[in-house]
Amino acid sequence: MAKELLKMDHITKTFPGVKALDNVNLSVEEGEIHALVGENGAGKSTLMNVLSGIYPYGTYEGDIIYNGEVCKFQKIKDSEEKGIVIIHQELALVPQMSIGENMFLGNERGKKNAINWNETYGEADKYLKMVGLSESSRVLIKDIGTGKQQLVEIAKALAKHAKLLILDEPTSSLNETDSKALLDLMLEFKKQGMTMIIITHKLNEVVYVADKITVIRDGSTVETMDCHTMEISEDRIIRGMVGRELTNRFPKREAIEKGDINMEVKDWTVYHPLYTERKVVDGVNLNVRKGEVVGIYGLMGAGRTELAMSVFGKSYGSTITGTLKINGKEMDLKNPRAAIDAKLAYVTEDRKGNGLVLTNTIKVNTSLANMEGVSEKGIIDADKEYQIAVEYKEKLETKTPSVEQNVGNLSGGNQQKVLLAKWMFTDPDILILDEPTRGIDVGAKYEIYCIINDLVRAGKSVIMISSELPEVLGMSDRIYIMNEGKFVGELNAAEASQELIMQSILQSGKG
Repeated sequence: MAKELLKMDHITKTFPGVKALDNVNLSVEEGEIHALVGENGAGKSTLMNVLSGIYPYGTYEGDIIYNGEVCKFQKIKDSEEKGIVIIHQELALVPQMSIGENMFLGNERGKKNAINWNETYGEADKYLKMVGLSESSRVLIKDIGTGKQQLVEIAKALAKHAKLLILDEPTSSLNETDSKALLDLMLEFKKQGMTMIIITHKLNEVVYVADKITVIRDGSTVETMDCHTMEISEDRIIRGMVGRELTNRFPKREAIEKGDINMEVKDWTVYHPLYTERKVVDGVNLNVRKGEVVGIYGLMGAGRTELAMSVFGKSYGSTITGTLKINGKEMDLKNPRAAIDAKLAYVTEDRKGNGLVLTNTIKVNTSLANMEGVSEKGIIDADKEYQIAVEYKEKLETKTPSVEQNVGNLSGGNQQKVLLAKWMFTDPDILILDEPTRGIDVGAKYEIYCIINDLVRAGKSVIMISSELPEVLGMSDRIYIMNEGKFVGELNAAEASQELIMQSILQSGKG
């Protein structure tokens, strides 16, 4: 029988007015990959923040027993000294610094006031090799892709001599190829004796790598499943997470007759804002009808977000050429304000960085893109702003005690609902949704899908960009396939399949 490396015993954590963890128990054996799953707000990240010392001893009840010793971590450095290293969903890297500098930031190599750069870069290269990265550690973080940045975070953890590695949503911003490579790397580390805890909403990844799965629901432990002795399926995990069967991942949408073309883009070409000779979108043609969901699928770097942002008031790109028509009329949307006035909305993929003001309330965030709707003669009507926020909270079923709550205190799924509310309040005719369900659980995803269906039922047009093929197939009426800045295929929902979509990408010259 394997040795128990970690035991979290009767952990209870309370925030003002909310019990985030209620008597949670977790046991992790040495050398296993243990998955922690649950809906947004279930308490998974809170539990790992307790373990890593982000929430210090004394701010929670219960015991952490690691390697047979009761631990009372006061800060994250204390847990790292024991070999417990956490990699958060939002990568903690400084773009303008080199890989090597990032890897040893706060853990510098050298003596007293002098950094030994030869040792820094030499050691960094050694750990980069261990995670399969061929880049020099002298390369700047901003010059490598997101998938490689994730590997840098893992190399950084190895440099801290991690014995228990915690990965919080490690593949949320990776394409399928990079995700698979990362999961295979985890399996390789397991062979070498490392213990890992993975938090992810991608249940296919849980089934692929996990030895055991602990389900948390509403701040309490529901069950722990042993993947070697039980028949584990995604549906079985979902039943534990949501407390019921979820027979359909995608809500059925009643067949409605599509209206006229609402927006049309012709020969749309966009150049990179810094490398001004580089095309990132190349001669794209796109249209969307009223009452239609159009999906855009492509691997990371295909140019999907760049296309969306350039259409939305030229908020990306140095030189943009081509024509944009809304309701048959040619438009020159010079900035986001002009796009909003033209009844166009863009829901960013980066809700925490570009979409919401986390330190402000739900009420304020809801009205951000339409201040005119809650003000008169330039003065905000606080009562009206409150009323509008409550209306959207109820309409979208956002789980929060009050619209005066800061958005940063909400779970990912509820933050996404506030972001949708912000743009729905502008009363757009066309919504571009960029990764609308990234980093949120199956229950919250279903609720977002229902909102999308309600929008198209009301005659709105939706363009949905997603890295998840099942999502694109499950929600779209038509699908554009994008690769290397170009549309390389277009399929109707009835004929589309994962195989046909990937075949279009591969045949266009890049897998």
